[in-house]
Amino acid sequence: MRRHIAILGSTGSIGRQTLDVIRQHPDLFEVDLLTANNNSGILIEQALEFNPSSVVICNASKYKEVADALQDKDIKVFCGVDSICELVRSEQTDIVVAAMVGFSGLKPTISAIEAGKIIALANKETLVAAGSIIMALSKRHNAPILPVDSEHSAIFQCLLCAQGNALSKIHLTASGGPFRTWDKSRIAKATAAEALKHPNWNMGAKVTIDSATMMNKGFEVMEARWLFDVRPSDIHVVVHPESIIHSMVEFEDGAVIAQMCHPDMREPIQFALSFPQRLSLNNRKLDFATLGQLSFFEPDMDKFPNLALAFEALERGGNIPCALNAANEVAVAAYLQDRIRFYDIPAIIEKCLAGTDFVANPSLDDIFQTHQEAMARANKLI
Repeated sequence: MRRHIAILGSTGSIGRQTLDVIRQHPDLFEVDLLTANNNSGILIEQALEFNPSSVVICNASKYKEVADALQDKDIKVFCGVDSICELVRSEQTDIVVAAMVGFSGLKPTISAIEAGKIIALANKETLVAAGSIIMALSKRHNAPILPVDSEHSAIFQCLLCAQGNALSKIHLTASGGPFRTWDKSRIAKATAAEALKHPNWNMGAKVTIDSATMMNKGFEVMEARWLFDVRPSDIHVVVHPESIIHSMVEFEDGAVIAQMCHPDMREPIQFALSFPQRLSLNNRKLDFATLGQLSFFEPDMDKFPNLALAFEALERGGNIPCALNAANEVAVAAYLQDRIRFYDIPAIIEKCLAGTDFVANPSLDDIFQTHQEAMARANKLI
């Protein structure tokens, strides 16, 4: 039987690559729902190709354009995040690919979890902002969360070989981003255009800037803590510029299992969609004879203080990671608009964390309030 897929954020990098996996296996997957925030043109093209039951455009000003373009098709057109929250509960949907960018992905993901859907999670902010809440909901509603991030998919795949043995340490690999070899004075002057030139990965603007600041890796540390129920001290970040090893798991006897492939998000996407099966994929395969060396370095937290801030927020716990995420969203948006400099991003985040009222065991209401307050504080600082 085909698996029915809802893709939240279908016009973004993960969404488009998910559709490419589905395009390669039309006998196994069928698209039920496509959603986009602003990109009406690509959403229309995707709907015409994949013929989903429904599409959602979050920007109300784009609704008429999408509705008019699809009026002759048997596709229902909706508007707004609330519509996404309703549609992910559809009985015919099996898997929800959570690929919306930022905090906006939290509500729809919660709605899908409450409906007992399989969650293919690509939205980091869901676990960063509300990790304890999300994992408890996942258990309560029997809604498995399968990681789509290449690093967490790698850890997941390594643990499948563990035969029930507990891990000792997670080695979370990082490319180091475009500024890995730059000195701090040069990084301080880096423009957003320079930060967007990632050496290995093709990602959306926000995630690419997060990679340049290493906040992306900090977020992934937080995700790993919740997905695999480990202590922050059991997660070791290692810079691996070639991005061939996507992460490693170490066991008590010192054995280390790694997952390897060329940088291509379609590999972890297809594994989440087809789990436990592996499917053919028209990706580039590893040739070890021509691979060359693989190198590893400790991350430089002086040059990339966002990684240290992420570890600090995770150790403090409660609503602090949510505040970190909100301040980062605002600061990155300002950096992309050339309104602030590179090192203003961690400075703004640090001040926002210092001004956050700590809540040890936050409710969802606390999370949403913390998010709004931290965003307001960051905007004021900018």
